[in-house]
Amino acid sequence: MESESLADDLAEALVGVQRLIRRRLRSGMTAPLLRGAEVELLRLVVARPGLGVSDAARELYLAGNSVSTLVNRLVRDGYLIRETDPADRRAARLLPTEAAEARLRDWRERRTALVRRQVGRLEEADRKALEVALPALRRLAENLHEEAEET
Repeated sequence: MESESLADDLAEALVGVQRLIRRRLRSGMTAPLLRGAEVELLRLVVARPGLGVSDAARELYLAGNSVSTLVNRLVRDGYLIRETDPADRRAARLLPTEAAEARLRDWRERRTALVRRQVGRLEEADRKALEVALPALRRLAENLHEEAEET
């Protein structure tokens, strides 16, 4: 397969899988839907409690005012706590609420169950091919992250 064709086919497949997973999981949600950037911010704050708004903006490659808007929404909806940073009274630290952690945990469990069911429907050869591809996909993600850091 040509490099350009591989790149295009891979990008299409990854986007398609992600979109279908997201749609399937959203259809079973009882809580109001969160936007993709809101979920990314919640994941980041759960992974790094006490993170500052400007650090979150840098990590997510978003403008500071965009992250501030997301923070305001998530605070209002009960998913984040914003507190003053004791080291810099002008800055805010972000903390997840129990509701945020529960929501992300539920999403992750439902996503895992969905993907497990679908992978289980594949032929053994396809399951093995996916398993063998995982290290390369992780390296691809690392390369994308490193390149974004350089810009």
